[in-house]
Amino acid sequence: MKPKENNFAYIDGANLHKGIKSLGWKLDYRAFRRWLEQKYNIKEVYIFIGLVPKHKDLYTFLQKCGYILIYKEVTYDGDGKVKGNCDADLVLNVMRDFYEHNLNKTVLVTSDGDYSSLVAFLKEKEAFRALLSPNNSCSFLLRKLNIPIVYLDMLQGKLAIRGQKEKAPGTDESAQGSLS
Repeated sequence: MKPKENNFAYIDGANLHKGIKSLGWKLDYRAFRRWLEQKYNIKEVYIFIGLVPKHKDLYTFLQKCGYILIYKEVTYDGDGKVKGNCDADLVLNVMRDFYEHNLNKTVLVTSDGDYSSLVAFLKEKEAFRALLSPNNSCSFLLRKLNIPIVYLDMLQGKLAIRGQKEKAPGTDESAQGSLS
């Protein structure tokens, strides 16, 4: 019997939220967590997200769904808009887990080309499983790497909130994650 893989998923929280929102539907985070576990044998799921106190109910909900939240301190621009960038924190955590042999394969949830060098490295080391793109405008820098890419819009039937029974806190028009 083949031993189960110890795969981790890393999510750019703002990129996931904005990408799904641009498609016009809302993600069922509980269903998404289960799907990651079943489809990719994911044991740990990290969401890198800006720490905004008014979203504490969302953070609690995500933790109850089985996500590990990695917070980034945010700042505010002159108009009061949240500014933060979790990219470096995500890359650092992936590399730490890789070099400490904590994982077998990685799944990355983003459409941001800033992660292309990370993905290329993981692919070269045979530690990359798939890229999950929250929207249809996945960066060319990622697409040109010849990696498995799953566009989440193709999974709307499985991953969208149905009705109002499973609405996550903060899934209205409020911002989620770090905004870059």
